[in-house]
Amino acid sequence: MSSTGSGTAAGRVLAALPDWGNATAQLNAEIAKQMGVTLSDLDCLHALNKHGPATAAELAKHVGLTSGSVSRMIDRLDAAGCIERVRDPGDRRRVLIEPTTEGLNRVRAYYAGLAAHTRDDLADFTDAELAAVLRFIQRVHDNSAAELARLRAAPTETRQ
Repeated sequence: MSSTGSGTAAGRVLAALPDWGNATAQLNAEIAKQMGVTLSDLDCLHALNKHGPATAAELAKHVGLTSGSVSRMIDRLDAAGCIERVRDPGDRRRVLIEPTTEGLNRVRAYYAGLAAHTRDDLADFTDAELAAVLRFIQRVHDNSAAELARLRAAPTETRQ
């Protein structure tokens, strides 16, 4: 399976990835729009759901924003009832941002249909096939994260 020509299985997978990525990006953008938040706000809710309460600086790293941008994001999510600011029980001087149950339930409701279809689709796969799919997803995630870090570290190109 070393060949990546468009006629091979690997080539067909590679050819399908951009469409999947674009459909996912458009879905996320539409959900953010319907929730009255930005795409970065939705990314923040995902990070909070995955990693738990975080400081503003930690959130900035998770979603790739500056400290000023993350402050505005927190204000928007607070106004939308999706997060709350709480004192860090380990250091009362620190403020943590945590998702509200209402905010997470709103996000889950938007993804419920896709989640149900995906569960149904996954039921058609054997455990071995699912292990291969998961291994692929993890590798693509790791490669995407590495490429993102590389691009963020590289100087911005100037166009003439």
